[in-house]
Amino acid sequence: MNPSLEHQLVIATSNKHKLNEINSVLADTSWQILSLQDFPEIKPIAETGSTFRENALLKARTVFQHTLLLTLADDSGLEVDALAGAPGVTSARYAGPEHDYAANNCKLLKSLEGIPAGQRQAQFRCVVAIVGNGIEKIVEGVVRGQIIQELRGRSGFGYDPLFVPDGYDKTYAELGEGIKNRISHRAIAFRKALILVEQLLDTR
Repeated sequence: MNPSLEHQLVIATSNKHKLNEINSVLADTSWQILSLQDFPEIKPIAETGSTFRENALLKARTVFQHTLLLTLADDSGLEVDALAGAPGVTSARYAGPEHDYAANNCKLLKSLEGIPAGQRQAQFRCVVAIVGNGIEKIVEGVVRGQIIQELRGRSGFGYDPLFVPDGYDKTYAELGEGIKNRISHRAIAFRKALILVEQLLDTR
C-alpha cells in the first residue's frame, strides 16, 4: 500500500459496544479509525433493508457520500435454526423498536421453550460493506453455536449471555471481551474487510 495515503477509515456506527469490538480488531493497523461519533451531523440511518447485506450497504453508501472517506458498515444478528433463521435481520428489535437487550433475550427464550438442548443450534452472522471511491464490496463472518436455556455471564451485549460458540463451554458473555473480540462473527468479518481493503488499495 502506498504509505503516503491518508489512512482514514470510517466505521458507520455510533454503538459503543460495536466500536469497542471493532477497534480491538483494527488496533494494530495504521488506519486512523473514525466513527459516526466524529460526524454528529449525520442523522441516524434507518435500516430499511430486508437482509444484512442491504442494511450494511445502505449505511456504508450513506456515510461515504457524506464523508467521502473509505467506509465500513456492518449489519449483524442471530439466526436460530429452530426458528427458521429468526430473529435474523430484526435481531436488535426482536421484542420491539426500543432495541432492549433484556426484552430480546426474554422473547428468544420464550420462543425456544420446549426445544431440547440438542436442537438449539444457531449462528451469529455479520455482513460488512466496504464503500469507497470506486469500491463496493461485501464480506461476512459467521460463528456457529448453541442457545442455552438461561442467561449466563455479564460481559458483552445483546444475545451474548445466551450464545455458546462451538468449541467452547461458556457463553460469549462469560468468555469476556478479550476472547470474544478475537473469535466473534464481527471480528472475523472486519478482519476479512481490512485484508480486502488493503488488497484493493495495493492494486491501485
